[in-house]
Amino acid sequence: MAKRASKKAKTTKRSAAKPSRTVKAAASKRSGTKKPARAKPTAAKGPAVTLTSLFLDELDREGPLTKRALERVPEGRDDWKPHAKSMPLGRLANLVAMMPGWITMMIERDDFDLTPPGGSSGQFSSQARTPSDLLTMVDEGVAGAKKALRQTTDAHLMKPWRLLVAGKVVSEQPRHVMLRDSINHLAHHRGQLTVYLRLNDVQVPAIYGPSADDQRFN
Repeated sequence: MAKRASKKAKTTKRSAAKPSRTVKAAASKRSGTKKPARAKPTAAKGPAVTLTSLFLDELDREGPLTKRALERVPEGRDDWKPHAKSMPLGRLANLVAMMPGWITMMIERDDFDLTPPGGSSGQFSSQARTPSDLLTMVDEGVAGAKKALRQTTDAHLMKPWRLLVAGKVVSEQPRHVMLRDSINHLAHHRGQLTVYLRLNDVQVPAIYGPSADDQRFN
C-alpha cells in the first residue's frame, strides 16, 4: 500500500510540473499570443511566355535551317523523283520554300481551300525556278509570318481555323494547333528534301545536328 501511494504521488507531481496541451492552449488564448504561421513557398516570377513569342523564337531557328537545305537544291532536276509515286524534286523544293508563308495565311484568314471550285491562284501556287528564287520565297515567308505574329494576340490564336478541300472541311482546330502542325509539316518535308539531295549526290547540310557532309551542331 505504501509503495502504491508513493508511486501515485510521483505521477501527480510530474503532471503538476508539466502542463497539458489544453492548459497551454488556454493560456495562449488568454495572453493573445498565436503560433507563427508557416510561410508558404512562392513560385519564382519571370517574364510571361506567350504563344506568339514561342512561334517567333521557332521561326528564328527554322528559317535559317530551311535555307540551308534549299540553297543546295540542284538546278535542272525539277522533274527528278526517287520513285514513281514520289513528289518531283522541283515541286518538293517549292513546297518547303512556301510553307513558312502558311503561318501568315492562318493568322489573317479563317480558312483555306486546297482545291477550290474554279482552280487556285496566288502565292500558294507560285513556282520558284532557281535556288535563288527558293531562298527569296522562304525569306519573304518567314518575314511575313513574323510580322503577322507580332500583330496578333494569343486570344486570336485560340480561335478555330479550317482547312478545306473542294469546299469540304477536312480539319478544324485552334489556330495555334494548326500553326504547330505547319511547322512540324515543314520539318517533315525538309527532311524529305535532304534525302533527295543525298540521292542526287549533293552534300547534305546539318539541320538538327551534323550530317555526313556538315559537322555543325547548330
